[in-house]
Amino acid sequence: MQSNIKQEKWIRLFVSYLILVSMVIIIVYPLLWTIGASFNPGNSLISTSIIPQNPTLDHYRNLFAGSSSLHYTQWYANSIKISILTMIGTVVSVSFTAYAFSRFRFKGRKRGLTLFLLLQMIPQFSALIALFVLAQMLGMMNSHGLLILLYIGGLIPMNTYLMKGYMDSIPRELDESAKIDGASNTRIFIQIIMPLSKPMLAVVAINGFVGPLGDFILASMILRSPDAYTLPIGLYNLVNDVMGASYTTFAAGAILISIPVALIFVFLQKNFVSGLTAGGTKG
Repeated sequence: MQSNIKQEKWIRLFVSYLILVSMVIIIVYPLLWTIGASFNPGNSLISTSIIPQNPTLDHYRNLFAGSSSLHYTQWYANSIKISILTMIGTVVSVSFTAYAFSRFRFKGRKRGLTLFLLLQMIPQFSALIALFVLAQMLGMMNSHGLLILLYIGGLIPMNTYLMKGYMDSIPRELDESAKIDGASNTRIFIQIIMPLSKPMLAVVAINGFVGPLGDFILASMILRSPDAYTLPIGLYNLVNDVMGASYTTFAAGAILISIPVALIFVFLQKNFVSGLTAGGTKG
């Protein structure tokens, strides 16, 4: 009987490790292939390999050469600017919205939460025509400001649900004690709720930063001039040119775009992991 229990335990352990190893291979293999392609000479992927026989840094040099058709530095700066401003705007707006839904009872509260839930079910691309018409009516085509506002608006519903669920887990006794001492709602929000919500704020910040950095559809609809492009649009043009497609340069650009994401994740890693766990158990 005991031997059967041990055997079942080892089988479950083996299957668990097998699944984990499979997931790691699925995730890491494309990344290794992209890194290898970025160091391979030439422009085609046909002759590339994970371990280049004649590695070169020419593709990375070409990205920053400043040619007339390749504005990689400008695209990189545009993407970082849009992502940082979107992250800040999302954290601020979501914090206020979630606090209002969590701590106050007002007319239309339940309907507002229901509306947020419904908005999460509608794909972003279903509103592309309306957003395009809106951008033309406002005269804000090719505007980074409009793109940032659209990103923030799209991130509010889902992140508000996450933040509200976390704030609901913070004891209301803290609010009542602070009010007895004469604290206003604003002071309670800034000095009590926000410090205790750091883990979920990290999750919202990551979502706000990564989303715009990898978006192509919405950005390509709003941004039209090469100087205003973000990295996804600019890199897409590298492989969209039939006569001069450079897949290896595209791979080099894709590797560099992951650096700010990795830095943000490392900086917020501790809070990010605990925020995800709390968001799954305290909502």
